[in-house]
Amino acid sequence: MKSTRTTLVTGGAGFIGSHICERLLDEGDHVICLDSMLTGRRENLASMRRDPRFDLIERDVMLAPPRVKVDRVLHLACAASPPHYQADPIHTMMTCVQGTRNYLEVARRSGARFLLSSTSEVYGDPEQHPQQEDYRGCVNTTGPRACYDEGKRAAEALASDYARVFGLDIRIARIFNTYGPRMRADDGRVVTNFVVQVLEGQPLTIYGDGSQTRSFCYVDDMVTGLLRLLETEDAGPAPVNLGNPEEFTIGELARLVMELSGRRAEIDERPLPEDDPRRRRPDIGRAKALLGWAPNTLLRDGLVPTILHFEHQLARAGRTRIPVPRQSIAATAAE
Repeated sequence: MKSTRTTLVTGGAGFIGSHICERLLDEGDHVICLDSMLTGRRENLASMRRDPRFDLIERDVMLAPPRVKVDRVLHLACAASPPHYQADPIHTMMTCVQGTRNYLEVARRSGARFLLSSTSEVYGDPEQHPQQEDYRGCVNTTGPRACYDEGKRAAEALASDYARVFGLDIRIARIFNTYGPRMRADDGRVVTNFVVQVLEGQPLTIYGDGSQTRSFCYVDDMVTGLLRLLETEDAGPAPVNLGNPEEFTIGELARLVMELSGRRAEIDERPLPEDDPRRRRPDIGRAKALLGWAPNTLLRDGLVPTILHFEHQLARAGRTRIPVPRQSIAATAAE
């Protein structure tokens, strides 16, 4: 497919961002990937670096942006896992605010469409279940997660004001838990923790009693949803939930990871962190109606390539104690 579009992806060397860059290249776009490499990784871009339609700019989004003329901006830049965004909370907050403003200005100067990757964290520890886009959330503005939760809420407000004041073509995606290949082994998210721990022969760490829930969307489905939101002409600036509405308890996830990896592990129960959401599941009615989108990858099917990704990553670092039994993966893939 040939395209004359130029698309700028901030955070393009990250987990979701690198998959987006790859998909855009497949669709024929000229892709400008901008990343500070704070949590992004060059190895995520290995398949793209020699493509003449791919440019990499290593820069923090809080610095003055490059003078580029683009057709579309996908703004994904920000650490997205608690250990990473809490490591420097002031930087996280300012990335959400100043970084978003900088690339809204890039879009305004270019007359480009702008997609903001927001998050289900704007709902906090929700009192509504499942969460709809008109729910205003239950967020602790002074808690340890506020740098990210409130930062993304501020980013949504900025983007909405640019739509109102300048008529900028804005899209806001509220991304729910996403998993798949290219996740970092140290990102601290629950899928990562369980897979890495089981591969290293460690106990699985469960915070609380394991009854809290999450909804897990495979990265390929998420990329499809994000690009469909970007490309749908009448999408408008209203936020859209993107995630998998199938809900699992943390305990169920732990058992599934053990089953697919073909091994057992002890459970290490620890206190629930402050402001950790008890339940999270998206209402994706708006995405279905507006975009004709819904995820189609079962958690069981998505975990198979995810486990193999981490096995390879850890093996290169000399950290995998026992390889994943091939019969477990083969049997699962055949089901």
